[in-house]
Amino acid sequence: MAVPGVRVRALHDAPVAPGGAYVLYWMVAQRRARSSYALDRAREWCEELGRPLLVFEPLRVGYRWASDRLHRFVLDGMAEHSRAFADAGVTYLPYVERSPGEGSGLLARLAERAAIVVTDDYPTFFLPRMLAAAASRLSVRLEAVDGAGLIPMRRPDKTPVTARGYRRWAQGVLPEELARAPRVRPLEAEVLRGAAIPDLGGRWAPVSAEELADPAPLIAGLPIDHDVPATDERGGGEAGRARWRRFVEDGLGRYAKDGNHPDRDATSGVSPWLHFGHLSAHELFADVAGAEGWSVGDQAPKPNGKREGWWNMSEAAEAFLEQLTCWRELSFAVAAARPDHAERSILPDWANRTLDAHADDPRDPVYSLDDLEAAQTYDEIWNAAQRQLREEGRIHNYLRMLWGKKILEWSPSPDEALSRMIALNDRWALDGRDPNSYSGITWILGHLDRAWGPERPIYGKVRYMTSASTRRKLSIDAYLARWG
Repeated sequence: MAVPGVRVRALHDAPVAPGGAYVLYWMVAQRRARSSYALDRAREWCEELGRPLLVFEPLRVGYRWASDRLHRFVLDGMAEHSRAFADAGVTYLPYVERSPGEGSGLLARLAERAAIVVTDDYPTFFLPRMLAAAASRLSVRLEAVDGAGLIPMRRPDKTPVTARGYRRWAQGVLPEELARAPRVRPLEAEVLRGAAIPDLGGRWAPVSAEELADPAPLIAGLPIDHDVPATDERGGGEAGRARWRRFVEDGLGRYAKDGNHPDRDATSGVSPWLHFGHLSAHELFADVAGAEGWSVGDQAPKPNGKREGWWNMSEAAEAFLEQLTCWRELSFAVAAARPDHAERSILPDWANRTLDAHADDPRDPVYSLDDLEAAQTYDEIWNAAQRQLREEGRIHNYLRMLWGKKILEWSPSPDEALSRMIALNDRWALDGRDPNSYSGITWILGHLDRAWGPERPIYGKVRYMTSASTRRKLSIDAYLARWG
């Protein structure tokens, strides 16, 4: 099955070079060798042009928040990819910058001999600027392939403004899109063969097999943030699938009942692997559908926009799919449509008005960013969530909402609160720098939400949350014993 056209964007007007030596896949966001629309697209070009495939996966050091934590996760994936592409007979070139800008020119050098360059479409952080810059410099066709979610992120004809509205629309297109899933194993094809890497003049040395096997010495020598250490979680699809299988076997059936309770460990925890592209949304959906004995056609006959009942699955499965098929997909659609998706301007008018009306309300206490980063507040639950973020690179799903609400309460202004949430999350979270993270943060300030009453100091009509109500509602004692 061909990659749907709505998932493919030509980034400039340059032509395909039929005489090129290979098809080049520049892997930058959906970093995996399975269930990949980008690999499917590269495979299509290999077949049409009769050319071999060269996969180029780089890792920069010059971007904001580059750290031991993020580099280790990506390098774990690179080690896995090296084995997978070698087994398939496909040439794989992993490259890590040793200093900012060192990799400049490498993509252009590889593209000189390419018939076409295929890359990943991604709507946030520095990647849109990077792809635009590449398009302005390459003389061969550059295509960006959207492999982020179940629904093409640019398919909505208008920017979603509510979850219910998006959910109803998504229910109308999901059956069609699920039937157009990527190949689970795109490397299993006789048409794929390895390309010869062009002479790089000794300027850009690939990561060695030894460095991939033990990346710690390499990471230690890089000019990145060494104060954000690697976590115990390993990157790569194998580790991500192991984590996911544990959830399907033990947590999925309890998700609706226990997912909000930090003590009960009923969340999937796979957002870091989704963020780096080591896992695909299609893999996750297929496993949930398989566990439920569900197939396309079993859903309700018409979209209704409701969170429960449309799928005709169990309560637990539908609760999980609300996150996977609504909120995550919605986040990517918003990010693709609105370059300002991580700014105050993305908020609805009512939210901006109420936050501005209460911007001068007394705040007591007001913490500095350093205080927050060090988890030095009076609030035991908030401190525990921040400590989990620093050590594990994540916050429990429910507590992430409370974490953001308190930052709004303790910051000098709503704008400063937004800046602090993004800074803390992007620096420490394995799943930061992501459309899903940014929509969660802007939701704290009223994005994709409605006005609530009664009107309160600081919050105005923005939804209010407290640590006291969280403690009453949730099973949290064991969580606090560990992180408090």
